Amino acid sequence: MMKYMIFDLDDTVLDFHRGEMEYVTEILRQQNVPDVNQAMKAYLKLNKKIWENIEAGAQSQPLLNTRFSKTLALFGIEADGVKLEAQYREMLNHNYYIVPGASDLLGELKAAGIILFVGTNGVKRTQLARLHGSGLDKYFAEYFISEDIGYSKPNVKFFEPMFQKVPDLTANNTIMVGDRLQSDILGATRAGLQSIWFNPNKNINEFDFQPTYIANSYRQIEQIVIND
Repeated sequence: MMKYMIFDLDDTVLDFHRGEMEYVTEILRQQNVPDVNQAMKAYLKLNKKIWENIEAGAQSQPLLNTRFSKTLALFGIEADGVKLEAQYREMLNHNYYIVPGASDLLGELKAAGIILFVGTNGVKRTQLARLHGSGLDKYFAEYFISEDIGYSKPNVKFFEPMFQKVPDLTANNTIMVGDRLQSDILGATRAGLQSIWFNPNKNINEFDFQPTYIANSYRQIEQIVIND
């Protein structure tokens, strides 16, 4: 059984997607886009590229400050990207949606004696607010957040503070759990850690690296780390 588990937050235990769709839709409607569905598709495509750049090492905030203004520009709407990003960030601070079953999983893992860490990309204030508001903060012993660290997953330097904070953390007693191959799983691989790809949608891995395990449900995660 594992001694330590590092959990990604967004769409691994916190339902980021649900809040994202609600809040982005609200902002697009406030800006009077002619077709909210088309604008949402444009936003998601642009936002995906932005996060790929951030995960490749680019500074996050300058890029995030452009995602709404660039999306709206495609529809002929001029907007203050910095202001809209700040509005969206405040909305995200109150995105307390939990992936169904996450609380039960974390409770069972903690009860089994496994020490749980958060290992997430994102803005510290937002992620801590969401953890507290959702009630999931009680399950975690430490929080490692990219804004604090100065590096985002999959950069191996994201994991260095974990090894410094927990000297007995090793590849044999620690596993990373996350939904994104190109950040969570690749980052763990680079850091020499085992990994579980949380893949409830049963997506195909199109990358040239592999997770240690694949779990399509929380039950499978429990089986991997407790009942292996």
